[in-house]
Amino acid sequence: MDAERLILETNHAGKIKKLPKFPPNKKLEAIFLIVDDVALRPVRRTPHADIVGKIKIKGDLLDTVPATAWEFSP
Repeated sequence: MDAERLILETNHAGKIKKLPKFPPNKKLEAIFLIVDDVALRPVRRTPHADIVGKIKIKGDLLDTVPATAWEFSP
């Protein structure tokens, strides 16, 4: 069994706008999941208005904690 992910769009009446082509003489099984519009838009993260322009990075952020504090053993 092969799987292919398709995202289909509907019109204002709930009918599928454009059907894709399927292989001839095959049975298809479909599971429909409603995709939230929010999940499709990329999230743009911004700092809080109270701290915009007030923070200055003065060094390497990764060296702020010693390696021994991570309890990491290679």
